[in-house]
This record gives sequence, C-alpha cells and structure tokens, in this order.
Amino acid sequence: MSDPVSSIRNLGPASDAVYARAGIVSADQLRDLGPDAAYRKLLQTGSKPHFIAFYAMVMGLQGRPWNDCQGDEKRDLRKRFDAIKAGGHDKGRSELEAALDMIGVIKTRRS
Repeated sequence: MSDPVSSIRNLGPASDAVYARAGIVSADQLRDLGPDAAYRKLLQTGSKPHFIAFYAMVMGLQGRPWNDCQGDEKRDLRKRFDAIKAGGHDKGRSELEAALDMIGVIKTRRS
C-alpha cells in the first residue's frame, strides 16, 4: 500500500481528502506529478487558491519545513503560484481585475 499524501512533511490529515478530490491519492503520485501540476489539479477541482498551501506543499516535497524559504526563492514561488492561478482559476474576471487582485488592490471574487 502506498503512503498517503499526508505522509509528506507539512501536509496534514485534511490534505488527504483535498488531494483525493483532485485524483491524487498517494504521496508517490504527488511526487510524480510535481508541485505545479498537482496544485493546478487542486484548483481545477474546486480548491480555492492559497499561497501558503502551495508554498507548504513545495517545501514539504523537498523535505523542508513550510517556513524555511525566504528571499528570492520565496518570490520565485509566488510567481509560480500566480502563474498557476492565472491559468484558469479566475475565469470570468477581466485581465485588469485579475491584475488588481494579484497586487492586492481588490478582493478576490467569490463564487
């Protein structure tokens, strides 16, 4: 039997259900997909985008504590997260609204 997603550092028991909704049912499957593809699947199956959740998963896949990353590495993670989020999560939102949301000027539209 494979290890659950929650066996990865920083991902607790609630992660198992969230990832399972996206069709990711094991730690090995998450590792094989990689963080960007896995997070994209989470968003496509209804999870709300949250930078800390993405960040914690990336760090966990590297065997690092969720708060271990700083500076340029953290900025690069934010760029990756924003690109994943922009890839389809905010459908129906104008480019201007999406850009304003990204810089924190307007609140995220709720579905």
